Amino acid sequence: MDSSTEEKIYAAARRIFILKGMEGTRMQEIADEAGMNKALLHYYFRSKENLFKAVFKDIFTRFFIKVRGTLFSAAPLKEKLIVFIDNYIDLIGANPYVPQFIINEINRDPQVLKTLMFESGIEPQRILEIFTGASESDKLPDLDPRHIVVSLLGMLIFPFVARPLLQMVYFNDDQESYNRFLSERKETVKNMIFKIIEV
Repeated sequence: MDSSTEEKIYAAARRIFILKGMEGTRMQEIADEAGMNKALLHYYFRSKENLFKAVFKDIFTRFFIKVRGTLFSAAPLKEKLIVFIDNYIDLIGANPYVPQFIINEINRDPQVLKTLMFESGIEPQRILEIFTGASESDKLPDLDPRHIVVSLLGMLIFPFVARPLLQMVYFNDDQESYNRFLSERKETVKNMIFKIIEV
């Protein structure tokens, strides 16, 4: 395998998949984007499904590698949340179509997503254990940790998924103003989630 050719295919597939999702993408579009023959795509990845899995897995792994060490360490809960929030917003800020891509694929086939999460080292149950196993000093409320995780993800994901509407309604289609708003999300989300866990 020529690694540069493989990487070129992969980069093209990532752009098309994120924009169109699994169902909306054709191998010919990826080949055109990569500037090569469609037969090469099949030679390197065999099928659209294999290529899709590689792209999806990379999106999860790229993020999770940055946060895994802190999340599963003995660090205080606040420190874990700070690392998670900062890295998540950085990742989505650099890849703004990723949340919509993930939501589309959850609706298309949640089992594929679940499998890819585990293959990428993301175990949802272990994320919950971060909250259930928090020390007494973290002062967690008597609240189902699933509510905390879902609330956190909602606060992080929604401003990116709903960007076209929010930008139009609240920012008069001023992209620069909305970008500033998104850059403020790190501290805003931290403050809000800290208030929840310290009730």
